[in-house]
Amino acid sequence: MRPFRVLGIQQVAIGGPDKQRLRTLWVDKLGLEVTGNFRSERENVDEDICAMGRGANRVEVDLMQPLDPDRKPAVHQTPLNHIGLWIDDLPSAVEWLTANGVRMAPGGIRKGAAGYDICFLHPKGNDEFPIGGEGVLIELVQAPPEIVAALGG
Repeated sequence: MRPFRVLGIQQVAIGGPDKQRLRTLWVDKLGLEVTGNFRSERENVDEDICAMGRGANRVEVDLMQPLDPDRKPAVHQTPLNHIGLWIDDLPSAVEWLTANGVRMAPGGIRKGAAGYDICFLHPKGNDEFPIGGEGVLIELVQAPPEIVAALGG
């Protein structure tokens, strides 16, 4: 039996060569609120963290551009960079998924841009771990207690 639950969508991350063009649509035209900014040399990203909705229905939309377009990870080369899912018990999820053939991306569980513990499912399986995201990078995000209470049933 699976020892965790996916509670809902936490975020959608969109990449492009110039995040100002992304802001023109998502912030200026669609009206999303910019709630923060995250820069990381290690992750080669400059991102604006935006939000739509409130409370448990709040979904983060990250608008990302690479700090160096010639370096990896290339956050701009897959326009829909990744989708983030709220998880009620992240350590149990990682342990169970790994034991059941799901390939995790390097980096393990760590603090993400929005302050929650996160990790990633690799977009491609391999011989040792044959199950991947079939081309989609999937972020697993530890839901805080209020999200677990609101979405957990």
